[in-house]
Amino acid sequence: MRFRRSRQRPLLVLPIVVGFVQVVGTHAVARHHTGGSTRPLDALATVLLLAGPAMLLFRRRWPVPVCAGTAAVAGAYLLLRYPYGPIVLSVVIAYVSAVLADRRRAAWISLGALYVAHVVANSFTHALSWPFELGLLAWLLVVVVFAELMRTRIERRQQWRQARAEREARIADEQRLAIARELHDVLAHSISLINVQAGVALELIDDDPEQARTALRTIKETSKEALGEVRQVLGSLRTPTATTGAAATVTPAAPRSPAPDLERLDELVRQAAAAGLTVTVHREGTKRVLPSGVGLAAFRIVQEGLTNVLRHSSARVAEVTLDHRRADRLLLTLEDPGPASTAGGARAGGSGSGLVGMRERASALGGSLEAAPTASGGFRVHAELPLPVRAEDEG
Repeated sequence: MRFRRSRQRPLLVLPIVVGFVQVVGTHAVARHHTGGSTRPLDALATVLLLAGPAMLLFRRRWPVPVCAGTAAVAGAYLLLRYPYGPIVLSVVIAYVSAVLADRRRAAWISLGALYVAHVVANSFTHALSWPFELGLLAWLLVVVVFAELMRTRIERRQQWRQARAEREARIADEQRLAIARELHDVLAHSISLINVQAGVALELIDDDPEQARTALRTIKETSKEALGEVRQVLGSLRTPTATTGAAATVTPAAPRSPAPDLERLDELVRQAAAAGLTVTVHREGTKRVLPSGVGLAAFRIVQEGLTNVLRHSSARVAEVTLDHRRADRLLLTLEDPGPASTAGGARAGGSGSGLVGMRERASALGGSLEAAPTASGGFRVHAELPLPVRAEDEG
């Protein structure tokens, strides 16, 4: 209720002020007017002086009728040969309101009709002065230019706000997808390992309690690590984002712990081995320190690839190849001999978000990822992740 009242106050205040200025100003002009060609102010003149401001109450709802109405009232006032005064103030405000409402043609016609009425009135009273008329025309052109400048400024501001809202929505979508990828990669990998180890424990709990105990220990360690990574992702959500500059650029909060990278590749190999999958890692070229974004993407791609082998393949071996020989990119390949597991379903089974997430990670860095079955019945994932070229590499 308070908000509605606050919005209505400017609509009421402006017509009252304009009406006061037109009535008091015109009476002041009439007292100092000595010519005999004008009619004295009477009740009809007062009604005409107040009619225009009264119409301004509806300038936002009906801009064109208000513009035409104020022009007609002012034209009638002039044709009746009442003394000049600030009668055109309501016309100017109505004209600007119509232009801002994108009703420029109707506003131009109304203002032109008022000027013609003014010329006709002066012709009848033999008070037509072309220097004065040209000066008045120049003043009207100033009003037109002012209204156009206001309209252009408001349109630019609206476009800027719309672009800002679209940019913020795009940033929010990108952050949401990044968080979804992180949660999927962490949970899918960990839950797959837990599922495998839980099956081992159930099978061996009577015949080989020690092996079952080892499987349960792996479940405990894997779930603890997964819980820690999930807490890290949720912590980044709870931390406020930083805004910098007038454009309010959204900057994600800094993580509380280092993001995983290929330095933890041996950890993935051990986890896969605990689940019964032997992973062989081949490195070609000189190992280098990778940027954090590339290292994280490579780690998650390998993690998701091994998860897919556990879930969808009958193979118990997999090969990971890291090729550092090219200076401008890291080549990553993960392959298993297959065949696909009938229990695990097709490679693209489920929601397919794993392969989509891997491709999104590669494309976000300007790289590419291909995933397809091999001729021997296995499956191969190949990613190319761009790297910044160092000065010594260029030389």
